Amino acid sequence: MFDKAKQLYQLQKKAKEVQKELKNTEVEAQSSDGAVIAVFTADQKIKSIEISQDALNPENKRELEDKITRVISEGISRAQAVAAEKTKGLMGEMGLNLPGM
Repeated sequence: MFDKAKQLYQLQKKAKEVQKELKNTEVEAQSSDGAVIAVFTADQKIKSIEISQDALNPENKRELEDKITRVISEGISRAQAVAAEKTKGLMGEMGLNLPGM
């Protein structure tokens, strides 16, 4: 019984470490022309968005919105991939073998 409790404690400790690592890991996505750049943490929080001055032309509003949407989607996908990779080992230690992880 004590061994199981100790194992559970170790897994919880590792899970907290992974969460902290995800918060401190950054991923970046940008539009093909570099006009929009977004930085995310691996726990899928947006950290910053940069938009070039040239992209702020009111005549290109729809184009800019599309770029922002694509960059955010790409950034979230990258953050999810990093999170999946970092949690893969922890899941294995827990005895969970989930497809796609």
